Amino acid sequence: MSLAGTIERINGSLVVAKFEAEPKIGDLVEVGNMKLMGEIVRLSEETAYIQCYEITSGLKPGEPVLDTGRPLIAELGPGIMGTIVDGIERSEIELWKLTGPFVTRGTNIAPLDRKKQWTFEPKVKPGDRVIGGDILGTVQETASFQHRVLVPPDLKGTIESMEAGDFTVEDVIGQLRTPEGSVELRMMQTWPVRRPRPIKERLPLEMPLMTGQRVIDTFFPVAKGGAAAIPGGFGTGKTVMLQQVSKWADADIIILIGCGERGNEMADVVAHFPEITDPRSGRRLIERTVIVANVSNMPVSAREASIYMGVTLGEYYRDMGYDVAVMADSTSRWAEALRDISGRLEEIPAESGYPAYLADRIAEIYERAGRVVTLGSGQRVGSVTLLGAVSPPGGDFSEPVTTHTLRFIGTFWALDSELAYRRHFPAINWLRSFTRYLAVASRWWSQYERDWEQIRAKALELLEEASEIEETARIIGEKALPDEQRLVLLLAEMLREGFLVQSAFHEVDTYCEAEKQVALLKILIDFYDMVEPLIHQGVPIEKVRDLGVVTELMRLKERKGVEPIEAAHAEMRRQIDQLAEEYEVAVR
Repeated sequence: MSLAGTIERINGSLVVAKFEAEPKIGDLVEVGNMKLMGEIVRLSEETAYIQCYEITSGLKPGEPVLDTGRPLIAELGPGIMGTIVDGIERSEIELWKLTGPFVTRGTNIAPLDRKKQWTFEPKVKPGDRVIGGDILGTVQETASFQHRVLVPPDLKGTIESMEAGDFTVEDVIGQLRTPEGSVELRMMQTWPVRRPRPIKERLPLEMPLMTGQRVIDTFFPVAKGGAAAIPGGFGTGKTVMLQQVSKWADADIIILIGCGERGNEMADVVAHFPEITDPRSGRRLIERTVIVANVSNMPVSAREASIYMGVTLGEYYRDMGYDVAVMADSTSRWAEALRDISGRLEEIPAESGYPAYLADRIAEIYERAGRVVTLGSGQRVGSVTLLGAVSPPGGDFSEPVTTHTLRFIGTFWALDSELAYRRHFPAINWLRSFTRYLAVASRWWSQYERDWEQIRAKALELLEEASEIEETARIIGEKALPDEQRLVLLLAEMLREGFLVQSAFHEVDTYCEAEKQVALLKILIDFYDMVEPLIHQGVPIEKVRDLGVVTELMRLKERKGVEPIEAAHAEMRRQIDQLAEEYEVAVR
């Protein structure tokens, strides 16, 4: 039931209103004569503190406020996929058509198009018993995505009628007889964005989310249904990395949340992302992508709500049985919105001015990731993998958002400014990054290489050893080092240039299939294992470095398939045997 009230005080985007009775916290309200959208974030008896989703300039005390009696909800149904929406699910394209590039305050439109008709094909018939989460039918929403219309989670009963044909999201497509009476079924349902959608069972994570990016898939994989953080300072490549993962990840649906990012960056994404070709289908990637765009010059409350909106959309597609990848860029800007709201509410600040409940809010977001058995009959499985970019000021990973995020994620991709300045992309620092999904990844990778875990560990060990040797080399010079250490430095260079560095703009190197990743890493480690005994037996490191195959090994990543790697392995063996014969030493 709606309640009426009046504005008492205005503090930026925070409006204090007095109601005739006690409203509910979290309710949506219409503020002032312009009917600005807002949300109640605190209550003190009949006094409500409202965070507006729009700029409040021009509002005056005494203007009316109307509590709608419902929380911020997501409208779920055909018409979302392939669109660009703001933090409260209004279509940016439709807003542009309605008001032009500068959105008029108080302009509220329905998230789902009420006039467009969709062709609905039923999968149930009269007399069938259904429960919440069952599939009523399908709609081919885009060429790349089939929308599965679900029974709302809180309903169960017997289908009385079900029709096929063209319907809007508000049209009745059937009747369901429940213990409480007959209920009309539609293609649209709603869900409060701050509440996780229900599931039947959480499942253990079984396989990595493959991205085609070698440093991620091989060294620091994230499980499908897991959570990862991507912290990095300005210019380290967070946005490009998320776009690469969006393009190549083996997820069915992509949700890209631009949360408080710079307007020019988001404009670039909105302009170019729809033109990206989907490597799966050859069509446009946007056909299975939803972009939630809420940039830094938009009100902070809508920015704070945008992540909840994006995750709720992800859970909805998960409930259909799809694997969903949700990219949030960036959670730091979202946390800054929390800090702004907390400051206006005059709450006692904690570290760096953030509210004391920052960790709880971060946990709420990342805990909504997972691989689950969805509601409904049978064992339909879906997953939400959550990847959150973090923008620590000055690249300081000890700041609160990064440190709290570390507690709730399984993979940490630490982007390094020094690597970025050296044009080493992806700029993931292999010494500071980690993954807790190694057991999951090891079981999966064993289908390609039985000793994958040992080869990966050997590569990381050599890179770590090389980092320690480089500190000494800066003081005394590399040529003063023993040849054994210079070999480690050579192998580390080959690993960096031939495996870790990957160009997002190279026709072949932009994506590396799993079989090729294993073959590339194995040939580099085999090279070290074959050359190391030669060095111990007195072969100069310069001779090893001058082998023609060294350059070829670092260029194999640019060759298509694994056949060139197999050919290079034979050539590598021939050149090393020839070098051993020259110095009359034995090869292991």
